[in-house]
Amino acid sequence: MIEYEYRMLRFPRHASRGDIRQILADEAEYGHWELARVRLYIGGHRRVWLRRKIIRVQRTA
Repeated sequence: MIEYEYRMLRFPRHASRGDIRQILADEAEYGHWELARVRLYIGGHRRVWLRRKIIRVQRTA
């Protein structure tokens, strides 16, 4: 079974799409996060959930 760890980011309504895209691209490139969910609320702010796999090392000897 694959296990994931999650991280939530909140962006205010005045954040530009370009800024959000740059932040998410940096998280994906350097932190190995992938986009799990985006939620846009009535007030205009966004919540973004990122996830990445948890890799467990099995002892072999």
